[in-house]
Amino acid sequence: MGEPFRPGTRDDDSLSNWFVQADKNHDGRLTLEEMQADADRFFTTLDVGHDGEIDPDDISRYESTVAPEVTSGSSFGLMEAADRGGGRHGHKFIRGGDDQHQGAGRFGLLDLPEPVVSADSNFNRGVSVTEFRQAAAQRFLALDLDHHGYLTLAGLEVIRPAPPVAGKPPQAERIPDEDPLQDRQDPR
Repeated sequence: MGEPFRPGTRDDDSLSNWFVQADKNHDGRLTLEEMQADADRFFTTLDVGHDGEIDPDDISRYESTVAPEVTSGSSFGLMEAADRGGGRHGHKFIRGGDDQHQGAGRFGLLDLPEPVVSADSNFNRGVSVTEFRQAAAQRFLALDLDHHGYLTLAGLEVIRPAPPVAGKPPQAERIPDEDPLQDRQDPR
């Protein structure tokens, strides 16, 4: 729902950290109800005025303080540092390199540049708790690829974004030809 889960150490797996905290009954399955309950919890964090709506001031706070990564164009080197760790979880849930995704789309399971604002279904520049819960339900359905009615950590890891390919992109092969400066005369 847009809550940043940043790795604290090289070995932290932010997806796993989120899943364990959202799976309230700890059965290894995240249900729609659990996902909506997790959305409710984060909504309460974002709704600073406790007026039942994430208003433009709350959104501004989210974008500048809670998750400034959603508005920045840089991954602040996190991707490169994680790449050095290698392995299946080496990318730490962060895209980078030549990735064309924007905002939070670089970090999440779904390509949503601004996940909080994208929950504003009536375009009134605010997000009600109903809209946030509805967005959680839509995102749950988008992530439940097998239509089981629950999500598993293993299933989410399969759709986790792949890390960018390391190294420089291949350059066009230059065909050697005669030196174009060879026949030039000094104009002086």
